[in-house]
Amino acid sequence: MLNRIIQRAPGTIEARMILVSKSRGLESNRPSHHRLGSPDVASRRAPLGPACALPLFPPAESFRLFPPMLGFPLRRLSVSGLRMCRARRSRASQCLSGPRAMAVTEASLLRQFPLLLPQNRSKTVYEGFISAQGRDFHLRIVLPEDLQLKNARLLCSWQLRTILNGYHQIVQQRMQHSVDLMSFMMELKMLLEVALKNRQELYALPPPPQFYSSLIEEIGTLGWDKLVYVDTSFNTIKLKAEDASGREHLITLKLKAKYPAESPDCFVDFPVSFSASWTPQSSLISIYSQFLAALESLKAFWDVMDEIDEKTWVLEPEKPPRSATARRIALGNNVSINIEVDPKHPTMLPECFFLGADHVVKPLGIKLSRNIQLWDPENSVLQNLKDVLEIDFPARAILEKSDFTMDCGICYAYQLDGAIPDQVCDNSQCGQPFHQMCLYEWLRGLPTSRQSFNIIFGECPYCSKPITLKMSGKKH
Repeated sequence: MLNRIIQRAPGTIEARMILVSKSRGLESNRPSHHRLGSPDVASRRAPLGPACALPLFPPAESFRLFPPMLGFPLRRLSVSGLRMCRARRSRASQCLSGPRAMAVTEASLLRQFPLLLPQNRSKTVYEGFISAQGRDFHLRIVLPEDLQLKNARLLCSWQLRTILNGYHQIVQQRMQHSVDLMSFMMELKMLLEVALKNRQELYALPPPPQFYSSLIEEIGTLGWDKLVYVDTSFNTIKLKAEDASGREHLITLKLKAKYPAESPDCFVDFPVSFSASWTPQSSLISIYSQFLAALESLKAFWDVMDEIDEKTWVLEPEKPPRSATARRIALGNNVSINIEVDPKHPTMLPECFFLGADHVVKPLGIKLSRNIQLWDPENSVLQNLKDVLEIDFPARAILEKSDFTMDCGICYAYQLDGAIPDQVCDNSQCGQPFHQMCLYEWLRGLPTSRQSFNIIFGECPYCSKPITLKMSGKKH
């Protein structure tokens, strides 16, 4: 009978479904399942059999006419994610009606769950498998005559029932609120993914005793005074070290299950990437030695940055981490310079960018171009900047930060989403600073402003003199 169907319609969907069923070993007529919460039945898969004739599906060309628009990508199970999925499917269902909606839903269901097939022509019974994390789980769904999910019954194998133990209320809730079978199956799959993951974490075998004994021995050899933190399972370890200048640094190690055969993950606050070489014979001592060597190689860079932080007014970042390579240094009232230091060549001329009014910034740019040959790598970066720019930076011991910083003239705040006022009116009698976004919104609201590409021309909110704003995605 199956061969006659395949010969009669080799290109139809039903023929392909029969082939899939045969290739999966589903031609037996011995279904074995039970309802969620019923006693166990020792059966992993209930093969689909010819007890009910396979329905006639639309031809393959219908996938082009009715694409599976109701499908949505898998997400981590969350209340907001499920609500969004239901809202999307509800809106899509409202746009479709009648046979077309059913065809779209069936095509989408077949595409997402090819192992779940209808068992009768009225499509009130579906049986097959749901896949999660490379495993197939047998289930059977019985729908009422009106095909409403709220009155449906879910029957599953004992493996699936065991995994979903404790999620019965969630499954019932999803069934009550799902728009159609496709929606419920997608949410059931997300729930199954979460249940499997939690089950793996819960029943993960602990490392052997020699794992802990060898790890404690390694820490003892390294020195317990270098240990900052270790969790109860000995999976996360934090070690500290001091460089030649007395700065303290931390390295966080995430040990894997196969340690020491598998290298741990290392996390450091460095301006460059840190990757420790590892062999199955390596230990914490070898990683710590490489950590110390990396600290020594970055000593000159941190010396340069510490001198800048201690002797100048750094506007951004306020609390720079050890990995930060940029500093925005105040030069005067609403005038600053942004420098980007190369960690590998910290004493060389850094990348410089001036911020402020044009009548103040342009002379500084001219001095930098004229005196660039005076840059001496033997001197510190701060001293070289003083010599090249022919200026003295505002000192922390003499001036306060408020002496050369002003709030935005539009929002009357100094910081806005982490940004400080970096746009200044070019009128020497005004010099009012603005946040880039504040000035952008102001100019866009003026009927007399005009825009050319990313440059907006308008008038200053304070002095009404011409002002130009160049929008840039780069934050200085």
